[in-house]
Amino acid sequence: MKTIKQIPLSLLTITLLATSTLHATENTEDTFIETKDWVILPYAFAAESTGTVGGIGVIKQGLFQPQTTFVATLFGGLSEDIIVQGQEEEANFSGGFFSFSNYKLPFTNRLYFSAMGAKRFYPKAKYYFDGSNDSSDEKIFVTSGDADFLSATLKYVLPIGEGLENPDNLYTLREGFPVGREDKGNGTPFVTGTTYVGIKGFYQHNSFDNSPLPNIQEWNTNGLRFFLTHDNTDFDLNPSRGYHFEVQYSEDYGDGESSQSWDFLEFKYNKYISLDTFSFSKQNVLAMSFWTGYSDSWDNNNKVYPGIDAHRTAIGEGATLGGMFKMRGYDSNRFSDKAAIYATAEYRTVLNYNPIRNNSLLPVAVDWFQVVAFAEVGRVHDHYDFDLLTDVKYDVGLSLRALVAQLPVRFDVAYSEEGTNLWLMINQPFDF
Repeated sequence: MKTIKQIPLSLLTITLLATSTLHATENTEDTFIETKDWVILPYAFAAESTGTVGGIGVIKQGLFQPQTTFVATLFGGLSEDIIVQGQEEEANFSGGFFSFSNYKLPFTNRLYFSAMGAKRFYPKAKYYFDGSNDSSDEKIFVTSGDADFLSATLKYVLPIGEGLENPDNLYTLREGFPVGREDKGNGTPFVTGTTYVGIKGFYQHNSFDNSPLPNIQEWNTNGLRFFLTHDNTDFDLNPSRGYHFEVQYSEDYGDGESSQSWDFLEFKYNKYISLDTFSFSKQNVLAMSFWTGYSDSWDNNNKVYPGIDAHRTAIGEGATLGGMFKMRGYDSNRFSDKAAIYATAEYRTVLNYNPIRNNSLLPVAVDWFQVVAFAEVGRVHDHYDFDLLTDVKYDVGLSLRALVAQLPVRFDVAYSEEGTNLWLMINQPFDF
């Protein structure tokens, strides 16, 4: 058994904080109040792909408007010994990240803008170009190189359901649970709940100092995503009942610096069932998720380079499994192909026990601890057919989670046939 991945909390806290929705406005002793101050967060960590790293981040909730979040960070690492085209060299992890989310555009009531970007250099990044279902985990190459991205989103909250009265999605929490939402969740689709439609522009650049193929020194992609999301749960950050679904279409049109065009259509459905509590628990929930996707453009019969299919999705895009969100027992982007199917179930228990609640020594509130058992199954394939249901990969795991300053923080341990992975991350794995 091997430990494949250890993910640092501090960097990922900064990276993903902006994807969460700001809640809570009531001024009571038991309610978290949005901060009006800038939070400065120094951090340090060590990981296999980055080496030892230190950095500093800034966080501002409610910048310009109550529902916005601004996050930025700069980081740098100690020098690592690397090999570049057969020559010994030294390099260090370095870069920066920013995010500004949920800014309501002037003269509108329901249109929100978000932007996010990062520029990073990895001394030892891992890539799987052959990610078919029967591929070997030893067919991997490690290289130094850039991994940059930029995205911008316009999201429109439809004037139906909860979007009529609360398009900003602001509400009160008490002891980490939503107040006054006992009748929310499981309503009629598009009559209750909140519905969004939107468009996102994206750009991603990966460079390879040690390319596995002489004709590939970098991989660029850019394009648009179109999405429709319907949330009919009682609490989007940690639902106890209801459902959530999303359909999204992504396309790289092959313009500009794009390495090649591609497309991808995906669908996700989550279901949450509230269960009876025990003497030691505040909340018990069975949380389930199903996700599937298909790339019509991916051409398995033609190659742009030896080993690289024509019009396949870009790195980390499309029908990809493995990593901190889907198939946590496997390495990041371990499997990828034309089509994918994935399902998971989690049994989540929020404990009565919380020894650090209302601790004056902590700079942020820790409202609850949650223990989770989970199982996952998934499969990628070169056709979208019933073979997706055969020879599936699976993993099982345990997780300890906490609601820290309104954000779920999770430590997942997942076991698969390829080893054991440790993930320290922000947000539930499939709720958002």
